[in-house]
Amino acid sequence: MKKVLLSAAISATLGLTALPSMAQDVELRMSWWGGNGRHQVTLKALEEFHKQNPDINVKAEYTGWDGHLSRLTTQIAGGTEPDVMQTNWNWLPIFSKTGDGFYDLNKMKDVIDLSQFDPKELKSTTVDGKLNGIPISVTARVFYFNDDVWKKAGVEYPKTWDELKAAGKTFESKLGKQYYPVVLEHQDTLALLNSYMIQKYNVPAVDEKAKKLAWSKEQWVELFQTYKSLVDSHVMPDTKYYASFGKSNMYEMKPWIEGEWGGTYMWNSTIKKYSDNLKPPAKLELGSYPMLPGATDAGLFFKPAQMLSIGKSTKNPEAAAKVINFLLNSKEGVETLGLERGVPLSKVAVQYLTESGAIKESDPAVAGLRLAQSLPTKLSVSPYFDDPQIVAQFGTSLQYIDYGQKTVEEASADFQRQAERILKRAMR
Repeated sequence: MKKVLLSAAISATLGLTALPSMAQDVELRMSWWGGNGRHQVTLKALEEFHKQNPDINVKAEYTGWDGHLSRLTTQIAGGTEPDVMQTNWNWLPIFSKTGDGFYDLNKMKDVIDLSQFDPKELKSTTVDGKLNGIPISVTARVFYFNDDVWKKAGVEYPKTWDELKAAGKTFESKLGKQYYPVVLEHQDTLALLNSYMIQKYNVPAVDEKAKKLAWSKEQWVELFQTYKSLVDSHVMPDTKYYASFGKSNMYEMKPWIEGEWGGTYMWNSTIKKYSDNLKPPAKLELGSYPMLPGATDAGLFFKPAQMLSIGKSTKNPEAAAKVINFLLNSKEGVETLGLERGVPLSKVAVQYLTESGAIKESDPAVAGLRLAQSLPTKLSVSPYFDDPQIVAQFGTSLQYIDYGQKTVEEASADFQRQAERILKRAMR
């Protein structure tokens, strides 16, 4: 993990006077995860904060995704978490079931301009009336395709589930066995299959009131069988083949860079790093979203991309809130961060980025968001279904199938049993 010490202070530049309770030379820590691009723009934004505000020292703690949650879990348990944290929406049930796991940002409404955010979006990060985080942007998984390899395959981007399945055999026959229409990691696969099942049955996977999984045994078998049919149809590589390329990020793997994997089902907010790694002249283009006939809900994982939260153990909540307001609502902070964390939810941030030309409707991240917003999404995905333990268990179940250790029925039953246990512990 890299650490950089930066200084910054509260300034009237933001139109906010220093609060009486704030001491001079405040020491803060801020943590986030991401790739190098996110690291660099965030550091630059904090440097700009430093220029305007020289009396608050902010130590930046940034990492990749792997290990970030386990590290933060240890810190929160010990009361040593950073003052300002980039957090995930699905962590709220883990750290803050009653809303007390993070500092209540409603108390900082005189520091953070909450009027820039839609109340509906703030409600999604509020637990028992306590605002646990400011959503930076919203995001959804949609399909993006490598234009170059799809042209070589002579196939149009699929508009239906059947067309997606049919593309697999075409890729295999025309381009070779190592070519696939899409590549999905296990968490992406779970989201895609969730979408299919909700379109078909119009029932969310988790019944929060009953505190258990809502689908029947037969429906879970159908979910895993649908996965196997996608693999058997050569739509996507199985976990065994994917694992043969090591543990690096998918967008850094040779088959992705070379175009052997022809697309992905990915968060619109993070798609740029996938597109940037393609071998020219290939680029990623937004695809259509497949819908079953008669479906009334797309079954999207549509959620806050990330949040900025304040640690409940902080001794300087006002200073921490100043940092958040600067990053999300100030012209300097917004223009420096750009679209690195997705299209901002802050109204003034959208205005700044539109005026600067950073927000273009043709941009894949922006186009992906607009597509997601146009789809029917009446049913919300429970954060419990996005619990890291359930997602990891799902990945294990796919491996059981792909390595021939369990049948689809056995893997399904095992997942259902393990997931129920995880939910029981998480929701008690």
